Amino acid sequence: MTYGGGPTATHALAGVDLDLGVEALAVMGPSGSGKTTLLHCLAGIVPPTSGSVTWRGRDLTGLSDARRTVLRRSDFGFVFQSGQLLPELPAVENVALPLMLAGVDRRTATARAAGWLDHLGLGGLEQRRPGELSGGQGQRVAIARALVATPGVVFADEPTGALDAATSAEVMGVLVGATWTAGAALVVVTHDEDVARWCGRVLTMGDGRLVAERSYRPASAAFPGGGAR
Repeated sequence: MTYGGGPTATHALAGVDLDLGVEALAVMGPSGSGKTTLLHCLAGIVPPTSGSVTWRGRDLTGLSDARRTVLRRSDFGFVFQSGQLLPELPAVENVALPLMLAGVDRRTATARAAGWLDHLGLGGLEQRRPGELSGGQGQRVAIARALVATPGVVFADEPTGALDAATSAEVMGVLVGATWTAGAALVVVTHDEDVARWCGRVLTMGDGRLVAERSYRPASAAFPGGGAR
């Protein structure tokens, strides 16, 4: 991924080759190393300048913006640092929103959403709005929203960046365990080594390249060994 041209061009990604299985993968590196750009390319948010991103036999770089949007709604889930929940909607409707946008009727969508909230320990809080939830509870709602449409991959960009250490560990345990239960892969961008330790494989980026790779025995029993299921 290159921004600009000529001698002032910025190579945000400078030749990255990566295979992803059903695993928990952490991407680390300093600011400007390319890790968020990599996540955006993998998730079909932006197409790379050159190369390809292949998902289940389809090259995302050849799809229109509209088709990539549909793909993100159906095949990918997202968890962001601040949760990005809609403040005017109760938790159950925040979770159900991806399903309703895909055409699922409201009753079915909210029933599935309530099931995920209950699974993640938020039973009884379905009607609370984001402002009535703690930071950890809000991130659990965001995790439920990411998983409700049964995605193949969940992308998490600094999912614990706004949380204290204890709540961060709680949220990562929920995220890794729930993603594994759903049969999805997990890609986490983080600056935090304690967050990375929840993943079986850790990639380190520098100057738009993958400069190191290591394996962890994950802090969770989920994704045993960090390998494919």
